[in-house]
Amino acid sequence: MSTLDTVSLAEGAPQSGRPKPKAQGGGLGRYLLVRFLLIFPTVFILVTVVFIAVRATGDPITAALGDRLTAAQLQERIAAAGYDRPIIVQYLEYLGQVFTGDFGTTISDNRPVLEVLLTYGSATLELAFYSLLVAFVVGIPFGLIAAYFRDRGQDAVLRVFAILCYATPVFFAGMLLKLVFSVWLGWLPVAGRASTSAELQMQLLPNPTNLYTIDAIRTGNPEVLADVLAHAVLPSIALGLLTAGVFLRLVRTNVIGTLATDYVDAARSRGVSEYRLLRKHAYRPALIPIITVIGLQIALLLAGAVLTETTFEWKGLGFQLAEYLQARDFVAVQGIVALLAVIVALTNFVVDVIAALIDPRVRY
Repeated sequence: MSTLDTVSLAEGAPQSGRPKPKAQGGGLGRYLLVRFLLIFPTVFILVTVVFIAVRATGDPITAALGDRLTAAQLQERIAAAGYDRPIIVQYLEYLGQVFTGDFGTTISDNRPVLEVLLTYGSATLELAFYSLLVAFVVGIPFGLIAAYFRDRGQDAVLRVFAILCYATPVFFAGMLLKLVFSVWLGWLPVAGRASTSAELQMQLLPNPTNLYTIDAIRTGNPEVLADVLAHAVLPSIALGLLTAGVFLRLVRTNVIGTLATDYVDAARSRGVSEYRLLRKHAYRPALIPIITVIGLQIALLLAGAVLTETTFEWKGLGFQLAEYLQARDFVAVQGIVALLAVIVALTNFVVDVIAALIDPRVRY
């Protein structure tokens, strides 16, 4: 053994040229902690932007009641609500209320904003769930089919379909669906969440959840459940197709990329069929990008819910938001948008957790 080798061994130098592997422990924990802490600045920024946007038009009392009160009455209401104080004082007080769960009181109907959120939020949640279900059922299978028939007629048709899905305004899609399936064919209800008789039966339940599907099941009447589901079909399709187009393109692109990898080529050289390659090797990796963008799509669904609920008279947060905007009740608008910001931030955190658990590349 040479002198250099002896010195290297004495100093503990590694005999191979490969570097020591770095410890990866704690990577998931650090990643989740960072993503959780990001919720707070995200909500803070969104709430601040909403507060500034609302105050840019003046105080909410003047905006909502300025044409219905005398100047003296208006000043009295403004002083009682505290809107005559410095804007920074109002802002700090509003932040304190939001973080304690107090979103204020509506001006037009004098209801606690939190009560409005709890009453109508379940309807929007139900619509978002059904719409996301439509997006999965339509977007993922069609994306796989488009990838399987890449650059052929079926692929071209599905790509055009995807473009139409996310490029068509949701209110136009809603009106078109109502015209075809409600007016011309008479298959489905034109508007509302349930018929009057079904709503009466659900209102008789002790402690109704306002999630009509659950309440319809609780009635034990199959006709009530069928009525509720029939009313949900058209709004869910109108809003779900918006996201289905995005899912279709994502699945198609990622499946094509997976089918071009070395391990798929090796399986193909062993005689594995294209169908089996698609189903066994390319399907699951293609779902990872879908999971990572679900948070963004939830925000898109909530934004689209405003137009969808208005088009179908689906009385959820979107419908109420449009009503309060018409009434210029900016206190209610501020509270609803703040809650939606919290929902979007929490949804993105949950999606990040799921993505990190499924794909280790996300967290390192």
